[in-house]
Amino acid sequence: MDTATADVAGDVLLLVGNPNVGKSALFSHLTGKYVTVSNYPGTTVDLTRGRHRRDARDYEVVDTPGVYSLHPQSEDELVTRDLLLANPHAVVILVLDAKNLARGLLLAQQLGELGAPFCVALNMADEALSQGLRIDEAALAEALGVPVVPTVATSGRGVEALAAAIPTARPGRFRGVFPAEIETALDRLAEVLAEATGAPSARLLALAALQEPASLPAPLREALGPGGLARLEAIAAPLRRLYNVPLAGALTSARLGGVGALVRQVQNREAGGPGGLASRLGTLAVHPVGGLFAALAVLLVVYEFVGVFGAGVLVGWLENGLFGRVLNPLLAAAAGRFVPWAWLRDFLVGEYGLFTMALTYSLAIILPVVGTFFIAFGVLEDSGYMPRLAVMANRFFRRMGLHGKAVLPMILGLGCDTMATLTARIMETRKERILVTLLLALGVPCSAQLGVILGMLGTVSFVGVLIWVGVVTVVMMATGAIAARILPGAGSDFILELPPMRVPGMRNILIKTGARIEWYLKEAVPLFVLGTILLFALDRLHLLVAIRNAAAPVVQALLGLPERATDAFLIGFLRRDYGAAGLYDLQRQGLMDGRQVVVSLVVITLFVPCIANFFVMVKERGLRTGLAIAGVVMVIALGVGGALNWSLRLLGVDP
Repeated sequence: MDTATADVAGDVLLLVGNPNVGKSALFSHLTGKYVTVSNYPGTTVDLTRGRHRRDARDYEVVDTPGVYSLHPQSEDELVTRDLLLANPHAVVILVLDAKNLARGLLLAQQLGELGAPFCVALNMADEALSQGLRIDEAALAEALGVPVVPTVATSGRGVEALAAAIPTARPGRFRGVFPAEIETALDRLAEVLAEATGAPSARLLALAALQEPASLPAPLREALGPGGLARLEAIAAPLRRLYNVPLAGALTSARLGGVGALVRQVQNREAGGPGGLASRLGTLAVHPVGGLFAALAVLLVVYEFVGVFGAGVLVGWLENGLFGRVLNPLLAAAAGRFVPWAWLRDFLVGEYGLFTMALTYSLAIILPVVGTFFIAFGVLEDSGYMPRLAVMANRFFRRMGLHGKAVLPMILGLGCDTMATLTARIMETRKERILVTLLLALGVPCSAQLGVILGMLGTVSFVGVLIWVGVVTVVMMATGAIAARILPGAGSDFILELPPMRVPGMRNILIKTGARIEWYLKEAVPLFVLGTILLFALDRLHLLVAIRNAAAPVVQALLGLPERATDAFLIGFLRRDYGAAGLYDLQRQGLMDGRQVVVSLVVITLFVPCIANFFVMVKERGLRTGLAIAGVVMVIALGVGGALNWSLRLLGVDP
């Protein structure tokens, strides 16, 4: 009986390992340019796929999400476990970090209990040696019962030997050894599972049934039925009373004992150990004080590269130069000459045209921003700094029901909220992904919008700047804290490996940047096209004017802003920085005083996300959740703006 449904077929090669062990780099070497990214059915987890040809065999290679266990505690672990169960004849390459052998050997134990044929890529062998760690590969291979090949994925060293070892992959012999009463219970659980499926069941599933029957794959739970699940629980319950602790903890303790003994057998540490500039920088990056200054310096450099160079120089060259002076005029002239219908000309090159809006926005305005961010992100990722930044941000995000990993999409949001919403997938639970999406939509301005906002803030007093920063920060923290209490579900533990600091590899950065840009072109550009078509339809039906007229009283009475500010907020839904630019124009014309400028900036910062971001929210979180987030954000923005307007009036403050 199949225990999971997967869309891989034929000869399958699964890359499995902990996060940050070099699986993606090995994937690139094994597959070359034959790379696709797809979504695992029923989840938000991406699977990277490619082809590997070896002799007469053609493998489909799947780079699975980084996991710590095959007993799922997150969506990533669930997807990886179910892929392994659905493809029992697939060859698994278990990628281990040679510097952190114990953590990876826990997965080797579980693959042995699953019975999956696998071989081991002992990756980062060079870094292990630099830290004084020597591993006896032959002894490790003998203990595991599978081939072990040292590799350095960043340079490709050992990849050819690893590829040659794939046909010799076999089930491992290294398994967890547990106390006698647990082993007896596992035998009984295996019998119940075998009765339900009609075939012997993997020891890994018996262990899952012992810890938590609900963690078994859905088809297996259905085959067991209520009676079978009750029998499993009857076997596990006495052990829970006997140990008086969660069985998962007792099993992990037993596993660690076997893993520790094997590590002591195959690994030796030479005198000396880690040191040098890279090690000192790695230590500084997580220092309570030094790490804060390091984070601020890194974020400043990233902002200069993405927000100034990407969103300023490159966008200006593409939007005003290539598209504004060359491509769009040529397309408009061609449409005027060859397209006889006015409505079709407007649809192609009008104010809401596919070429003049959708492609100009997505390729000339957003792509330079996300492209430069992807480069910066690749440098930080490949250098080993990103996990350290997450550690430094952990305490702050804990106050909003999140943990340090949330800093990654938040930083990307300063480049483009649309892409940042897609990267919310790195959060382990649905609750955390919704929280990140909400906070991105609420108060993280994209770099283009932030540039306009900073320009406007330059004309108000220092008190006005403090009011803007303080209000936005308090609203973000309060919203996150309240939403964390209201949203159903649990958070996740913050477990993050700190890899050593290293000089980034240019090849790795280019490969990752290219793959991410391809992802952007496939995922985001169609949403710009869809949003433009919607706006064109609303404009042709004269609904945009109706929306503007309906919103004007709210803008004037509640927010105390000029009537023309309504247009700025309306166009802010099309694109956030255009909305900010509309307010900037009102300010330059002297139509707003200091109080109105600060109120308008708070509202436009907290206002609903642009239409492309809204469509991505719907795609990622579903229509109901996307609409709910947009509604909550609009209520908060208008409510906070109205309260700020009346407070400043009451206090007589004019920033």
